[in-house]
Amino acid sequence: MRMNKLKSMFKAKEMGVLLALAALCLIFSLAAPKFFTMANLLNVTRQMAVISLVSIAMTFVIITGGIDLSVGSIIAFAGICAAAMMANGVPMAAACLLTIAIGGLVGLVNSVFIARLDMSPFITTLGTMTILRGLGFLYTGGYPIYDLPREFIQFGQGYFLGVPIPTIVLLAVAAAAHVTLRYTSFGRHVYAVGGNRDAALFSGVKVVRVNAWVYILSGLICALAAILQTSRVGSALPTMGQGNELDAIAAVIIGGAAMSGGSGTILGTILGSAILGVLNNGLSLLNVNSYLMQVITGTVVILAILIDKVRGALTRRSAVMKSRESLLRETREQKEADT
Repeated sequence: MRMNKLKSMFKAKEMGVLLALAALCLIFSLAAPKFFTMANLLNVTRQMAVISLVSIAMTFVIITGGIDLSVGSIIAFAGICAAAMMANGVPMAAACLLTIAIGGLVGLVNSVFIARLDMSPFITTLGTMTILRGLGFLYTGGYPIYDLPREFIQFGQGYFLGVPIPTIVLLAVAAAAHVTLRYTSFGRHVYAVGGNRDAALFSGVKVVRVNAWVYILSGLICALAAILQTSRVGSALPTMGQGNELDAIAAVIIGGAAMSGGSGTILGTILGSAILGVLNNGLSLLNVNSYLMQVITGTVVILAILIDKVRGALTRRSAVMKSRESLLRETREQKEADT
């Protein structure tokens, strides 16, 4: 009974990712005795909260067949906006709400060019990424913004009932995203647009609206991640979020989504993020050179995309085989009927 429940919770792809995560945890537990301690595991969940939120945002976009390269720059720009407002006397709650609104506005700008004007998501978000990063450096001069309220810093560094607050925020967002994708008409439309845009359009799905909303959601979630990141480190830097777009893409692909769109789950994405988080934490405990860690992370990204390509080829091959078998069966039945 328990095994059946477990199978119903995890699909085949997700089960493979879960086993890989378990194997990785076992390896680091043997290699670094401090890894498998409650303090370190809670620290891992805190560290992976930001990239997991970014990965959730990227999941919506990738399922529709798009991509958002601006996610890392949104974190830097939104974090700077939040810190600048609070440093200039804006109340913490108002600053956070305005920051999330700014993230949504950036997503809206992306959506206008991509969904309305039918521009390439890659080119559009690459431009947004560069603009936002440049604005961050222009405003700060490359220096961090300090003097943030203690209550704000507590949001990223504190605990609630023994659990890191960023972890609680991540779980809440992940649950909401899971329900949205799996149980709402919007979620079904997201999959439909990524699976076959033309078929979705002919079926009455408002493709432009769906595409617009996934980029707006991406901006909103990334702004929330920016608040967590800024409060965790206690300052805002224009270099925050660099490389997060690649980590998010890797997490989504490792979790079972396809770059071509039409597939992917929030659970798979969280597991993919956990693999990256455990990998970074374990390598740090083993005192691996930070530059070598970048090489390893980059290799994981390439492997994730390669796995996606192989998985896509196997899926297409399976579909062709099933179609061929169906055709042969129909031909055989027709011959038997004629005789």
